[in-house]
Amino acid sequence: MTLFEFFQYVIIALYLMGMTFFIAGTLKNNQVMGKLGNLCAIGGFALHSLDLLLAVTLYKSTVLTGGFFYFSLLGWSFILVYFALWWKVRNTFFALTASPLALLLFIASLAAQSLKVTLPAHLAGLFIGLHIGTIFVSIALMAMAAGAGVAFIYLNNKIKTKANLTSLGKEMPSLNTFDRVNHWAIMIGFPLYTLGLAAGFLWARGTFTKMFSWDPKEIVTLLVWFLFAFLFHQRTVVGWRGRKPAILVIIVFVITMISLWGINFFIPTHHSFKV
Repeated sequence: MTLFEFFQYVIIALYLMGMTFFIAGTLKNNQVMGKLGNLCAIGGFALHSLDLLLAVTLYKSTVLTGGFFYFSLLGWSFILVYFALWWKVRNTFFALTASPLALLLFIASLAAQSLKVTLPAHLAGLFIGLHIGTIFVSIALMAMAAGAGVAFIYLNNKIKTKANLTSLGKEMPSLNTFDRVNHWAIMIGFPLYTLGLAAGFLWARGTFTKMFSWDPKEIVTLLVWFLFAFLFHQRTVVGWRGRKPAILVIIVFVITMISLWGINFFIPTHHSFKV
């Protein structure tokens, strides 16, 4: 067993234990389990960070063109954003969104060892730092906002219909907390998404001699940007709060996931993952 394989098994075990503790702690309102979940997530995140660093340091010539690296990096981004949210609101509830997605993406990265992406070597720094990095963090923020949106809609409906709350509902953060998470995610996520998109178009200009080529991935990405921009505008200018931004951010996140899993694998595009 290589060092990378050992790290990967330990990372999966820690993320899986963390997810289990988070779910059990939330269902049983057990703060000890929530703390154990955080400890497992911290350990998994630390090893995951080391795994990514070693991959880039030791195998830079090949790792940046490997599809597995990008899945792993996206999963890492979910945990990073979760920790930022936890520091802000001191509630492990949002790990219910981040933890399963991070675990799924990390396992997917191992299954995608043979996948390749097209990446010119002379643009690797720009592509990773500005395009991939900012896009992935913005997607992780979208996920947190979408998770908060689902919880907001559920809790709001329960309150409006005066239905009895389950033990989970009673221990959920307030509607205001979910709305604030939605607000933070949009305020930070949209500028990052815009920066990542601009870097991607510059990369396309240098690689394919034109910034926009009606590639399916580019079309869907622009659709996401316009919806994201509309949501950003409605939040900042119109003052949207509550249910409307919750619903729209869920739609934006779902389209983003369809783009990631559908277009990248099943539709011919510059962004295809190839065996």
